[in-house]
Amino acid sequence: MAALMHAGNDADVAVVGAGVVGLATAWALARRGLRVLLLDRADGPALGASFANGAQLSYAYTDAMAGPALWKQLPGMLAGGDAAFRVRPSLDPHFWAWGLAFLRNATAARLQRNTLATLALALESKAAMDALLARHPIDFQHRVAGKLHVYYDAAALPKARAMIDAKRPFGVRQQLLMPAEAIAAEPALAGTRGMVGAVHSPDEEAGDPWRFCTGLLQILQAQYGMQARFGFDLRRAQRDGTHWRLHAASGDSVRVGKVAVCTGIDSHALLRTLGLASPLMAIKGYSFTAPCGIHAPVVSITDTARKLVFCRLGERIRVAGLADLNHWDPKPDPTRMQQLVAMARDSLPEGADYDAIEHRWAGLRPATPPSSPVIRQPRDGLVLNIGHGMLGWTLAMGSGERAANLLLDAA
Repeated sequence: MAALMHAGNDADVAVVGAGVVGLATAWALARRGLRVLLLDRADGPALGASFANGAQLSYAYTDAMAGPALWKQLPGMLAGGDAAFRVRPSLDPHFWAWGLAFLRNATAARLQRNTLATLALALESKAAMDALLARHPIDFQHRVAGKLHVYYDAAALPKARAMIDAKRPFGVRQQLLMPAEAIAAEPALAGTRGMVGAVHSPDEEAGDPWRFCTGLLQILQAQYGMQARFGFDLRRAQRDGTHWRLHAASGDSVRVGKVAVCTGIDSHALLRTLGLASPLMAIKGYSFTAPCGIHAPVVSITDTARKLVFCRLGERIRVAGLADLNHWDPKPDPTRMQQLVAMARDSLPEGADYDAIEHRWAGLRPATPPSSPVIRQPRDGLVLNIGHGMLGWTLAMGSGERAANLLLDAA
């Protein structure tokens, strides 16, 4: 393996983005002995899409967004008939190009191919997370929670069973349960109306992504000598001989040999400055965190009808949902937040104390048409690790390993 050229003050590589993907990439690089400089425009780690996401580590449930069912749902979605999904039409050519590419993935063959490709990365991610925690036991309310994917439409059950069969050769443990069996696995579902079945994934995990990032940052700085510069709002990257020079909005700049871009939806604008086509579309999601209700679930729950997730974090419940496609402003819309709370009340009326919500949040998921991230090297010394969509927390550790290997192989 060739040694990376030392550049800048004393860093071999700059990782841009301090969310879960960026910190996982920094960990993968620092563990291999590289001197890492972490850059982020925010004031601290995980303050973007990683801050208050659904908190589920869904290693088994990696199903792509686009599939044959989309064609039947599409008219209602475009007409605004799906409360969980909103589309903001635009004349921007990127909106139409991305949408057409997304629809090309809405076939049975591509659904399975994309799902299994993401599953392979998810399993790598689980292995990488296990290895990290064996070495550094970070406190982020991590636990093996199990997950129940609850269905309300009997027509969806054969497809769910087929997906279980497709994942079984990869060692994924899942089982289709009838309603009584699902309630036995999670008594909080006893009051659920209209449930026809559930897919139980007993090995699924959960944990607070912000606490994870904060803990990993401290380890990287204290034990691996990583530098971190927050408030560095990257606006332009340019090749400077055998190095890269990164320019911030403040006029500050750094010069490094290698760069790993892990900036989520912000990568869209950065790629354009580099003359690279962006594969990303913003899908705005919401969450709230509240004290547990009198019948709070212990198992993580996904309500497929309302497209909600419930995840227990200690004595609190994180509820996440909604998908507003082509919405690029992360500021929460109060009306949409009210809809999320109302849908959660309808799904699990006693799952959370909905009158004592402690935190409301919205974030932008950077989605690609096949629902899998882009991990590639488009230029010498520049690696992209972007486009994780709704699975950034799940895929971060494995993505970091792949990005580090790609960067080192190119050294």
